[in-house]
Amino acid sequence: MDIDQQEINDILNVQDAQIKKLHEIVLQSIKEEDILVSNLLHPPAEKVTPGQKVSDKVAKFGGSWTFIITFLVILIVWIIYNSTLPQAQRFDPYPFILMNLILSCVAALQAPIIMMSQNRTEEKDRMRAENDYMVNLKAELEVRSLHQKVDLLLEEQIKTLFEIQAKQVEMLKKLGASLDDLCSRKSV
Repeated sequence: MDIDQQEINDILNVQDAQIKKLHEIVLQSIKEEDILVSNLLHPPAEKVTPGQKVSDKVAKFGGSWTFIITFLVILIVWIIYNSTLPQAQRFDPYPFILMNLILSCVAALQAPIIMMSQNRTEEKDRMRAENDYMVNLKAELEVRSLHQKVDLLLEEQIKTLFEIQAKQVEMLKKLGASLDDLCSRKSV
């Protein structure tokens, strides 16, 4: 009977080893995910040139209601000032050629600056999309990995159950033989 107890202990030890191996795999996956999450929460610092900073500020101000209202007030003041003063004191009489020149210059300079800022924003969006893709890919790989681990665990458990069942059948045969032996001794 000690041999049977030893076999049972061996089976239990094998199962304990499998469970420890799975725990180690899960802990490793958690550590890898912590690294990914840390990288996403604290991305590397972006290097921004002074020109890029200026373009971002110009685009931010140029696309605001403050800019539109301020510019509209300046244009109205310009027009009223140059329309109400005597002809000799007007620096830009009607049809406001100087104002048109200034407006054209502002538009010509503002448009490429805003486009530079939009290009930077587009690059940031592309990087965010790549990060999202990487997160989704990692999640898919983790799901596949978990499926493989579950499949491995099931295979090992089935194998262990077959081994246990074989040992149980062997033990039942021994018990049956022992019972037959006892029955034959009693009948003699």
